[in-house]
Amino acid sequence: MEFSVQGTSCAGWHYRGESDAFLTEAGRPCVVMAHGFGGTVDSGLEGFAEGLAAAGLDVLAFDYRGFGRSGGRVRQTISIQGQLDDYAAAIAAARRTDGIDPDRVVAWGVSLSGGHVLSLGASDPRLAALVALTPATDARAASAASMKQYSPAHLAKSSWAAVRDRVASARGGAGVTIPLAGRPGEVAALALPGIYEDYHSIAGPSWRNEVSARSFLEIGSYRPVTVARKVTAPLLVQVGDLDRSAPPHAAAKAAEQARAEVRHYPCDHFDVYPGKQWFDRVLEHQILFLRRHLAAPAMPAVVVEEVRDESVAAG
Repeated sequence: MEFSVQGTSCAGWHYRGESDAFLTEAGRPCVVMAHGFGGTVDSGLEGFAEGLAAAGLDVLAFDYRGFGRSGGRVRQTISIQGQLDDYAAAIAAARRTDGIDPDRVVAWGVSLSGGHVLSLGASDPRLAALVALTPATDARAASAASMKQYSPAHLAKSSWAAVRDRVASARGGAGVTIPLAGRPGEVAALALPGIYEDYHSIAGPSWRNEVSARSFLEIGSYRPVTVARKVTAPLLVQVGDLDRSAPPHAAAKAAEQARAEVRHYPCDHFDVYPGKQWFDRVLEHQILFLRRHLAAPAMPAVVVEEVRDESVAAG
């Protein structure tokens, strides 16, 4: 399926629930999901969508404008507000789709989009539930972690590339891009040991290992933790306690402020995806959480009363 955002087409995939576990007269719940920093649906989200659909939930997974199979003239450039607008449009599309209960729509996110889930929950009280997997909730915490993980030279080169990209784009030029995932020592958005291999292990055919350098400036001030207290819907936060990309202590702080259910896993950022060690457990916990908050109410027991025909009894 496709839906439009400000005149640009977004590509979405509608997975139909495969059982009636969540079905009511209003339809099934729908989980709306998108990827994190530079990701696409075919890079690790399909397994989650299929697993949730097998449990009886509809799922709408989509690519942001400028990424994957979605439209957009400007490619591989992250806009926080743009991605939030895409999510809002996807949620609206789900609510008007036949067979979906518009009052049981769930916002689901991972990594950067896990932070988006907090922002969406704070702005859309109609959302029925929220799932934030290894969420990036606080750019300040991420910046502090980067200062410890990356060399000053690496950070300086990345910052200079971001400035050059912003200047070039403002002048109408082609801009400056860098790899999203690189090896240690390379100028890339993520270049810690093992991350290049981790990202490529989940990468699908539409994913490009490229992002505009100015995206760093865009996400550098993003702090969805500041709106966590405004979240009213039930929220599940799944934290990788060894996460090197999204600081786990920041995710735990946001979860506390949002009064969320929290699950911890002794793993790194990419260990939760399909084919990885913790995927099955992570998906299991998501399904359990959604059953508690969205499952169809049990049918009342039928009480059969004995009716005696007094005339027959008297005869």
